[in-house]
Amino acid sequence: MIERLENELAPLKQELLLHPLYAQIQTEEDLKYFTEAHVFAVWDFMSLVKKLQLELTSLRLPWRPVHSATTARLINEIVWGEESDVNQDGIPMSHFEMYLEAMRDVNGDTQTIETFIGNLPQAGSVLPYIENSTLPDYVKNFLTFTFHTIEKRPLHEIAAVFTFGREDLIPDMFIEMLQKMNVQGNDSLSNMVYYFERHIEVDGDQHGPMALEMITNLCGDDTAKWEAVVRCSKEALTHRIHLWTGIYNSLTVVI
Repeated sequence: MIERLENELAPLKQELLLHPLYAQIQTEEDLKYFTEAHVFAVWDFMSLVKKLQLELTSLRLPWRPVHSATTARLINEIVWGEESDVNQDGIPMSHFEMYLEAMRDVNGDTQTIETFIGNLPQAGSVLPYIENSTLPDYVKNFLTFTFHTIEKRPLHEIAAVFTFGREDLIPDMFIEMLQKMNVQGNDSLSNMVYYFERHIEVDGDQHGPMALEMITNLCGDDTAKWEAVVRCSKEALTHRIHLWTGIYNSLTVVI
């Protein structure tokens, strides 16, 4: 089933890898505008991770054994890396905080995302909050898909969006972007390059394969679940393409 999934998702992944956005990001100013939109995808990814941890591990009291210790170990290791990695100076921080650090180096606006997070509702659905925000439609649509998945969909579909729409995809996307950018000797980009390379290393070598194993454990021999995984994964990739296109169109207007 994993092989079938990869084959069915290949056209959408290829469309992402060939997206004109990568070639459009050639200067620090281009990168700045890119990060100001992309940071929302970095942030909502953490909510996907934490939702999986909430469902797959024992985070409630009193503690009880989980259904699958193997799957719990997988997601706990992914959370450990995403939520408490170290930056290039050896300081513990989440990958989201690393991204904010890299944004500041290129004078990116972090206030918008920080204000957005600071005003999040304390309880209930975040979907109305996203809808009523002043974010660009292409960012709002991306966030809406993510949080609708988190709030409304069964666990194997959430895992599919996480695995095939995010973790399985990130290394290739970042490699493509690095190849298109001139980063040699540019100290202001060192944190951004570290962030990209860290994702390539961790997601490609560790988290990606672990996420595939998690999907296999969750779906087992259930054909209906595997079909849902295919469908949701395609949706996730399509929403990523739309996000990329929205950022690309905004960049071309600014330039």
